Amino acid sequence: MQHTFTTRLNAVAALFAAGSASLGVPAFAGDAPPNMPVVVVSGSRVEHNSFDLPAAIDVIDASRIRDSQLRVNASESLVAVPGLVANNRQNYAQDLQISSRGFGARSAFGVRGVRLIADGIPASMPDGQGQAATFNLDMAERIEVLRGPFSAIYGNHSGGVIQLFTREGAGRPSIETSLAAGSYGQRKVDVNAQGQAGTLGYVVDASRFETDGYRDHSAAQRDQAFAKLTTTLGTGTRITVTASTLRQDDTQDPLGVTWATFQRDPRAGEIDATDTQVPKRTLAERYNTRKSIEHHQAGISFEQRFGDDRLRVMAYGGNRQVIQYQSFSRGFQAPASHSGGVVDFDRDFHGADINWLAVRQLGGGKLSTTIGVDYGRSTDERKGFENFVGAVFGVRGAPRRDETNVLTNADPYAQVEWEGGPWVLTGGVRRSSLEVEVEDHFLLNGNDSGSVDYNKTTPVLGMLYKVSPVLNVYASAARGFEAPTLNELFYSSGGAGFNLGLKPASSRHAEAGVKAMVGAHTRINAALFDVRTDDELVVDTSAGGRTSYRNASKTQRRGAEISLDTSFGIGWSARVALTALRATYETPFGAVRAGARLPGVPGKNMFAELAWADRADRFGAALEAVASGKVYAEDANAETPAPGYAVANLRLQAKQSAGGWKLKEFVRVNNLFDRSYVGSLIVGDTNKRYYEAAPGRNWMAGASAEYTF
Repeated sequence: MQHTFTTRLNAVAALFAAGSASLGVPAFAGDAPPNMPVVVVSGSRVEHNSFDLPAAIDVIDASRIRDSQLRVNASESLVAVPGLVANNRQNYAQDLQISSRGFGARSAFGVRGVRLIADGIPASMPDGQGQAATFNLDMAERIEVLRGPFSAIYGNHSGGVIQLFTREGAGRPSIETSLAAGSYGQRKVDVNAQGQAGTLGYVVDASRFETDGYRDHSAAQRDQAFAKLTTTLGTGTRITVTASTLRQDDTQDPLGVTWATFQRDPRAGEIDATDTQVPKRTLAERYNTRKSIEHHQAGISFEQRFGDDRLRVMAYGGNRQVIQYQSFSRGFQAPASHSGGVVDFDRDFHGADINWLAVRQLGGGKLSTTIGVDYGRSTDERKGFENFVGAVFGVRGAPRRDETNVLTNADPYAQVEWEGGPWVLTGGVRRSSLEVEVEDHFLLNGNDSGSVDYNKTTPVLGMLYKVSPVLNVYASAARGFEAPTLNELFYSSGGAGFNLGLKPASSRHAEAGVKAMVGAHTRINAALFDVRTDDELVVDTSAGGRTSYRNASKTQRRGAEISLDTSFGIGWSARVALTALRATYETPFGAVRAGARLPGVPGKNMFAELAWADRADRFGAALEAVASGKVYAEDANAETPAPGYAVANLRLQAKQSAGGWKLKEFVRVNNLFDRSYVGSLIVGDTNKRYYEAAPGRNWMAGASAEYTF
């Protein structure tokens, strides 16, 4: 089977290479018009044409992010990127489920294994855990998605990098209001303003999103605000200041359900068999599972150019407060180290990055050298409590945990690129580190204080050859490093306190690809990749919101990605993104056999779109198709996997302008044929409540009005 899979991948690569060469044409690299260059900074840290970068990278432009969407979840637009799985869990207490080439799929909440960055400021903590909900999509200008070996230069993660870039204030002042609503009580209002006064550009934005929730006990309210100032001071000096907030009060957590419950009613919660009421309540209702989040951060970046050379300094800081009420059976006998069903932490975080770019002529080509250091630190004051008092559940009870958690990284890095003639040669290295310190203040159950350090040198090499002005081929390789996150260290199997014996996963990445342009209207990207990992981190036990992890042996991820973007006729365009991925355990452990599939990772997935717009771009329509293969829920592949699915979406949009006014309207219908399917999984849940249902047929509509003074 493995030989057959490899043969098929090689055949696909040969087909695309031969086809591109015979047509005489480079690679689709984003959402810009197919004949326009796409400039990115991911992968090289300097402005670069993505066509000439030896890496798999896609760019999602502002229209795909902001038009015809609620702009609440990054998954709305990330679904169009090959190699990436972005699931909306219909659970705003747990954020999105994002994985890149299979990395990050096991995350119980938030994003791990994929680095998140917004306007140059990390949205991931030093341990690699991040929150996509902090992205401000209303002001997004573009999102860059980097997969594969070059993500190693960004540090402690393995799968990829997702960078959000927001718009900058420019031109005459304008103000915009948008309103949107949809199925299941979804509603959103957004107000923003932007403009430029002399050399100062400004952007401000505020929004509120509310939903009754598709699943039982999944209502949420989210308030976001964002501000950005940009200014130039003299020749080559630029300063950017950003600030953002996110607030969610008592966001309901619907939890996962068993396969039997999903089949009975996809929207229903799991019934608590220990409940004495008639009718019995669900676990989520009985324990009133919920989460409150308050997140504030600000950052400043300074850039000074000296001809082609450049100095860049960035610093940031913020605070995140979370209170979460989890569920567990009243009959559960908590071990001494059990932290209770209420999580309460107050996190202060800050960091900085300083780097220097030097550009010189060497050997008939241009040599660009970047050296820098990346520093980050977060400090949690973390407490835990029982989530019941007497016979009343879902309230703060007796204390069970009180500790200080400190995470620190200080990573020097260097990257060199030489471009001459048809060749682009790139090399880089980073010394990744993570220091974890735990100071236990709750000593009634013993002292769990301790510390552990994780360190790894991660090199990357890449080579691109320009076969012709319209055809590039490339290859790259790297070593990756994925340290356990703080949440993965919290519990040992059997409840024996912090799992400080957990080792980091190390990986070896290889990638080969083709970038081609067919005529003036079609771009194609194709990539083959192979990733081999030692000491893969996997779920050991997971119950009642408490998940412990262990190191497995060896894993392998092999796959292919193909994307195509084309335009034709009068106003017609199409986009296709295909991924084939075989992610397996290569050596057995416990009940897991060699060859078992990694849970949470689909073997194949697809996005396709056929769109039309009139010449004046006043009216538009598009039909989308999203498909995924089956996904296993646990390591042994013994439980019912989430079946594969295919759904269709339809969107319509219109634009008008008169004087200083610009108006936009859209209508979207998702899951046109009302398919019932599992949208995401809680990997490795001991109680087998793995499944999280996606909505049936649903609609949303919105309108915006912008006035320029």
